[in-house]
Amino acid sequence: MYIKKILWAIAIIGLVIAGAFAYYVYSAMFEPNTAFNEEKVYITVPTNASYQEVRSQLEPLLKDIGTFDALASRKQYNTNLKAGRFVIKKGMGNNDIINSIRTKNIPLKLAFNNQNSLEDLAGRISSQIEADSSALLSAMRDSEFLKSNGFSEKTALGMYIPNSYEVFWNTSAEDFRDRMLKEYNRFWNDTRTNKAKAVQLSKNEVMALASIVHEESKKAAEQPRIAGVYMNRLRIGMPLQADPTLKFAAYKLPQYQNTVIKRVLNVHKEIDSPYNTYKNAGLPPGLIGMPDISAIDAVLDYEKHNYLYFAADPQKLGYHKFAKTLAQHNVNARAYQRYLSSQGINR
Repeated sequence: MYIKKILWAIAIIGLVIAGAFAYYVYSAMFEPNTAFNEEKVYITVPTNASYQEVRSQLEPLLKDIGTFDALASRKQYNTNLKAGRFVIKKGMGNNDIINSIRTKNIPLKLAFNNQNSLEDLAGRISSQIEADSSALLSAMRDSEFLKSNGFSEKTALGMYIPNSYEVFWNTSAEDFRDRMLKEYNRFWNDTRTNKAKAVQLSKNEVMALASIVHEESKKAAEQPRIAGVYMNRLRIGMPLQADPTLKFAAYKLPQYQNTVIKRVLNVHKEIDSPYNTYKNAGLPPGLIGMPDISAIDAVLDYEKHNYLYFAADPQKLGYHKFAKTLAQHNVNARAYQRYLSSQGINR
């Protein structure tokens, strides 16, 4: 009898211990372990991150980091991390958290528009994904990549069509660049390609002219008319005489660094640069900025008319007055110059 009582006691103690262990395991795996009030939060796990790096992000988000550590070790997450952007939802237990940050890399919406250079674009992209700006810029400027895909460093900015794109946070610099090439080729579908041929411009030339049109006007409704002016000038061999190209050329010079040119002057027209479209006929060798899609399509569907000139309209800022003759243009231009002077804008 005595032995039976001992065995029963041992069995009961075993059950209690097993139950306590089972409860601990259940708690560690399934009980809510989040300490934030938002519905969900995101963490980013860098490429080749250590468990300690991930743990430091998780610790302020969890009630009990110890139980998470124990389960992470048991499920071998601490030695098998995955890079990416992951979501943790309010009320998740450790098991669901580990499953989420191990396998469910969440894409993000990456967006860019109107970057004035590859440097600006690299900076903009690096603020949204893991790749840093120097790696992005190196990938964007890769000479073999550019040459094999019909670009040069002067035209490379035209490969990046401003829009929003779904990408993974841990996308590498090269993968981002290659993805943008695919988007560029998708953008240049048969319809746009045939329109470029119809207006007798290459894709790079369309992008260069669109960059000028975009700098001249942000009004999508007016861009086809401005594009028509430049197409008329190209057709008759008249210099484009585009003020935005003078600003672009000026900003490359030391004396114009960290300045804003609000008024184009005759001195700017004397700048020795292939981008000076007062001195050089035809299109500049590359883009002067990143055009909106509306400006690109404005070049492809430019308005047919007889205008050769346009000047900013002081009565309707943001828009322009168009002229067929130089005499009428001079009247319009003087009106705008008077407006600039009245506003104290002298340079």
